[in-house]
Amino acid sequence: MNGRMIVRILSHILLIEAALMLAPLLYAAALGDGAALRGFLTAEAAALAAAGVFRLVSRNARRRFYAREGMAVVGLSWVVMSLVGALPFFASGRIRSYIDALFEIVSGFTTTGASILADVEALGHALLLWRSFSHWIGGMGVLVFLLAIIPTSGGADGFTLHILRAESPGPTVNKMVPRMKRSAEILYLIYCALTVVDILALLLAGMPAFDAVCIAFGTAGTGGFGVLNSSCAAYSHAAQNITTVFMLLFGVNFGLYYLLLLRSFKAVVTDEELRLYLGVVAASILAITVNILGKTADTAALPDAIRHAAFQVSSIVTTTGYSTTDFDLWPNFSRAILLMLMLVGACGGSTGGGLKMLRALLLMKGLRRNALRLMRPSEVRIVRLNHSRVDEQTLSNVNAYLSAYVIILLTGFLILSADPVGYSMTTNLSAVAATFNNIGPGFDAVGPTCNFGGYSVLSKLVMTLGMLLGRLEIFPILALFAPGTYKKSF
Repeated sequence: MNGRMIVRILSHILLIEAALMLAPLLYAAALGDGAALRGFLTAEAAALAAAGVFRLVSRNARRRFYAREGMAVVGLSWVVMSLVGALPFFASGRIRSYIDALFEIVSGFTTTGASILADVEALGHALLLWRSFSHWIGGMGVLVFLLAIIPTSGGADGFTLHILRAESPGPTVNKMVPRMKRSAEILYLIYCALTVVDILALLLAGMPAFDAVCIAFGTAGTGGFGVLNSSCAAYSHAAQNITTVFMLLFGVNFGLYYLLLLRSFKAVVTDEELRLYLGVVAASILAITVNILGKTADTAALPDAIRHAAFQVSSIVTTTGYSTTDFDLWPNFSRAILLMLMLVGACGGSTGGGLKMLRALLLMKGLRRNALRLMRPSEVRIVRLNHSRVDEQTLSNVNAYLSAYVIILLTGFLILSADPVGYSMTTNLSAVAATFNNIGPGFDAVGPTCNFGGYSVLSKLVMTLGMLLGRLEIFPILALFAPGTYKKSF
């Protein structure tokens, strides 16, 4: 284990976080919000002090870097970043419990959008900006940002590839161009461009500038922190429809956008994961529209039913978590569809969470192959994706991920079920699913009009860990608890 190099990267991460906090800090100063300013100054001091210590400890760090170090540095980076990122909420006094502040910022960085706040608007604009900005930071990944901006020497692609693979959501990460640093730059350029276009579109739809920036940050990161207690319900129909479209766009594999820039239209149109994603979305919108039409006051008319169904399907499948209505009042069939979408999630290589469409597709292909093998054992069958062979190691990794996914989901559900607050099974199951899959709202007591503040400290810590496990694809966080990770000291 190259510990010194890991600590050196952590110092970079803290410096980047301190730089990113400058915008909300200056905004707090401009607003004259003394409490928020105190919170940001405390966090800045902690980040810079820790970065200085890490820098001293990591002098003469060797560049040697392998998959084990990549897993460890990604997991530790997100933990350290969250511990510091919670300080503005806590030191300002707006969130009085540090555990609650930690839950809130981890929910932000992991683009979950689950909140312990009963009154979001009381947080103040400066802290609301940091809260929404954390979605944008975590959406593409702060380490991807680090790779995009730091200079690298020759032969550094092994270093960058291990980090990018550990942090990026989805079963595999491939180079879009020969150098991984250039791949990270391209990812962030696409990410920034889509965010800017989203902000401009929301402004044209009449949304206030502050709201447009924050909602676009949450949409880009597929996070879901709103700046109003009503989430997106108070905005115009045009703004809601724009958000629907951009949530779907950010749920697409970013590699496909690069192919569009190269004018490889056929490769995009024939992509199997994209077809499954769009097909699931279209079928879900149609089924929910038919099911909710005329069932509630805001779905009495067909256009309203379509608008709400499209918004909530897009919000849940991309694990964004915004809402335009209380979907917890919808019929059981519609709620069941939303629960299934929670588990599946968006495309691999997007900012969305969940199991990922690509894994679901590979699992279905693997299941079909195994069923055919039972009938014709002598035949050699291979799994193909987009006309290319899928190697057995990838299929094995997908199966291992599914096993870990189910075990973590059930374990979290059991722990929350023992919580003394005594929430219903539906509440506890949806709370675990919503946090582990980085969605945000669940059902019943953690529905779109409620919050997670009623749970005990232990349950909040379990869900906080679940959010990190879900965002980092489980294994980088599990690696932190594996003794083999630390076989060699630095």
